Amino acid sequence: MFIYTERKRPDPLSHYHREAGHPILAPLQWVEWSCRWLVYWLSGWAFLEVLEYVGTISVFFAVVSYFAESGDRIKQKHYQAWQVINTAQGRGGNGGRIDALQELNADRIPLVGVDLSGAFLQGIHLQSAHLSRSNLSAADLRDSDLTSADVSDANLRSANCRQCILRNVDLERADLTDSDLLSVDLTGADISGAILANTDLRNANLSSLKWRDSPNLKNANIFGVKNAPEGFIAYALKQGAVQIEADSQ
Repeated sequence: MFIYTERKRPDPLSHYHREAGHPILAPLQWVEWSCRWLVYWLSGWAFLEVLEYVGTISVFFAVVSYFAESGDRIKQKHYQAWQVINTAQGRGGNGGRIDALQELNADRIPLVGVDLSGAFLQGIHLQSAHLSRSNLSAADLRDSDLTSADVSDANLRSANCRQCILRNVDLERADLTDSDLLSVDLTGADISGAILANTDLRNANLSSLKWRDSPNLKNANIFGVKNAPEGFIAYALKQGAVQIEADSQ
């Protein structure tokens, strides 16, 4: 912030010529002397000081307006994110949906019932997301992190969830028929009442898995599952699960 004060009257030009020390610097000293006179002349203008205060007040109101309109900007951001998701609905590829979904989830916006069928969402981070009753059929979710997400009653038929982090995820009554859960981390997950028919669960981590209400494991491949809770493997085999190491088998 500039403060306009009465400045000292500049010395005569001859004084600057003496300070120059070399004739070649004389033009520069003349420019300096001229600028000092201009500043001296303007410093007495109250009008300029008024302009300064007006500018300061304008900045103040701009800051107040910025924060006052923050709610509208957030709503506009959410609207644009939903527009991206809905425009790409039913199509393959990413289409900007990864960023849009992560932004909405970061702002704690529920994603209940969202249609992401066939979407390419590899590596997406949707921790604690509300995805119940969503359509993720045939979606590519490889290497994604859905820790503590609510995916209950969702459609995950033929979804590719290889090496996903599904810790403490709620998969109650979800349909995972023909889905690929190779090497996923299901620590603490709840698959109660879920359909995992023909699901590839090879090398999955099942530590602290919740599996009440008889999940459907017909033809599920449980080869090499780790940390399976007591009685789970026996139950799965009784349901018709298999233990096959290679795809060729």
